[in-house]
Amino acid sequence: MQPETEYAKSGSVSIAYQVLGGGSIDLVLVPGFVSHVEVAWEEPRLARFLTRLAAFSRLIVFDKRGTGMSDPVVRPPSMEQRMDDIRAVMDAVDSPRAAIFGISEGGTLSLLFARAHPERTQALILYGSWARRLAGPDYPYGPSADQLDDVVGGMERAWATGAWWDGGQPSPSDDARHRKWWARYLRMAASPAMAQNVIQMNMRIDVRDLLPAIDRPTLILHRTDDSWIDVGHARYLAEHIPLARYVELPGSDHRPWLGDVDAIADEVEVFLTGRKSRPRRRTNLGLDALSRREREVALLASRGETATEIGNHLYVSKRTVESHLVSVYAKLGVSSKSELIRRASEFGI
Repeated sequence: MQPETEYAKSGSVSIAYQVLGGGSIDLVLVPGFVSHVEVAWEEPRLARFLTRLAAFSRLIVFDKRGTGMSDPVVRPPSMEQRMDDIRAVMDAVDSPRAAIFGISEGGTLSLLFARAHPERTQALILYGSWARRLAGPDYPYGPSADQLDDVVGGMERAWATGAWWDGGQPSPSDDARHRKWWARYLRMAASPAMAQNVIQMNMRIDVRDLLPAIDRPTLILHRTDDSWIDVGHARYLAEHIPLARYVELPGSDHRPWLGDVDAIADEVEVFLTGRKSRPRRRTNLGLDALSRREREVALLASRGETATEIGNHLYVSKRTVESHLVSVYAKLGVSSKSELIRRASEFGI
């Protein structure tokens, strides 16, 4: 079930955050360029990604200042201000030390946080991230400044259409329903101008000199054919962070909730806990037996939505939803929707 949204104070700025899961390890998820902690739960695959991480940790998610439900700002915040947002949220939830999981630009911010606050950083996980965004004479990875400017100049179309910057490699996971949600997510997370300014600010960041000084255990995850952040960035990180473990995963989706979510979550779980609690093979009963569509239906039903509402959300008929629910109840061993709602956290949905 969706957790409550609360607020931490970073100076005079209010930072929105949520906490879910009851694991012994605190895991702070540092999002990419924009986020919205509540609209995230409207996308079943993203919701499942979050609940999967919360199955083995106390997961702490937040919106950086200027995005989502956190206070708006006049200009893009500095990295120092964004690092303080992480500290403020950790203080608010009484987390003296946590694993920091940075996604895309959130990974770069996580590296800076680990260097500035090693006493607060138990470990680092970097997904789809980078130390320098642009290619240069001594760094062949990433676009040129002009190439990225061209992308940024047209990216506001995504706020209307949900289009992704896929470099001409569309993902089969990014269907019409997902694009509609992604457009809403972007609109709620930040204005196009704010998002463009953040990316342009990122163009100036280069933290390569810090990498040899990162002394926390670090897991680096990247999909081989990532269409937004070249895999060369991750390989460079792995070569220059002393305690790094590098895992390259198949796939082209940059957004981690698309594609094989379990491959990412399993690597994070093993890295942090030393074991994998969720069997990877499909079983006849339980959550792993559900198809992708059945998982989506189960998630929405667990929130109390009716078959008609679920059908409208997923663009399928009420009868199709009811058929899926019969299968969901049988595979999960529940007899009714009320039991599904009551046991949702037990199932990890």
